[in-house]
Amino acid sequence: MTSSTAVSVIGLGDMGKALAASLLSAGFRTTVWNRTAEKADELVAKGALRAATAEEALVASPLTIVCLIDYDTTRTLLAQAAGALRGRTLVQLSNGTPAQARELETWAREQGAAYLDGGIMAVPSTIATPEAFLLYSGDSEAFAAQKEILEVMGEAKYLGAEVGLASLYDLALLSGMDYMFAGFFHSVAVATSHKESTAAGFTELLVPWLTNMARLLPVLAADVDSDGEPAYAQGLDVVLAAARNMAQAARDAGVRADHFERSAEDLESQLAAGGRDFTASGAVERLRAG
Repeated sequence: MTSSTAVSVIGLGDMGKALAASLLSAGFRTTVWNRTAEKADELVAKGALRAATAEEALVASPLTIVCLIDYDTTRTLLAQAAGALRGRTLVQLSNGTPAQARELETWAREQGAAYLDGGIMAVPSTIATPEAFLLYSGDSEAFAAQKEILEVMGEAKYLGAEVGLASLYDLALLSGMDYMFAGFFHSVAVATSHKESTAAGFTELLVPWLTNMARLLPVLAADVDSDGEPAYAQGLDVVLAAARNMAQAARDAGVRADHFERSAEDLESQLAAGGRDFTASGAVERLRAG
């Protein structure tokens, strides 16, 4: 096994352990380190090499993957072993913002390291399965050189040299998921206000409905990107009536209606200003305007 097939993983929470296990199973010489040393025991039993320090983990491999709680923790930890970064590639898979990614890239380059920022679009149980994909941005040469290793953990999607893109897309995708779950919880709360309703029974209807509506998303995205006439539009008055009804149904069910009340207020202001159509591009622009 050559040195180029060696990889180190720093951070062995549930996700870090899943990443390391996938690399180990694929046959890569995998060195692991965690502040709480016993978290590496299971991996070591399967053949991983245990590093005594973070610096030792960095020295052990040309590529180190970091999966910690946040960027501040990463920076604090790596600062203690900065000298070991020269000539190596650092892949940051901790969750953070584009600005933090840019700051860490600048620091890593100052230490003589190639840097890739990433976002994990998976849960630990789906790592190394077709369901998982990981986002990367930053040093294009480093990505090309390490793609074989990175692909083991999940499909590796390179977004470009601007290092903040992976974090931007990661948080935007998580935002979409968060809104989806918030909508699910709200709809279940409203539906189950009736004594004969169950969450399971309602969800049997919700899943196919949302699946069908999701097919509209590429159409709406094309409208956002286009300068021409939108393919999809509704009258503001129609959308306002629906928002008011959803707010009232929630209140009647004893459920908070904050989202729909805010939506109704915004739609009313658009109508008062002479607006007529509700479009995807218009909705996105109003969000950008705050």
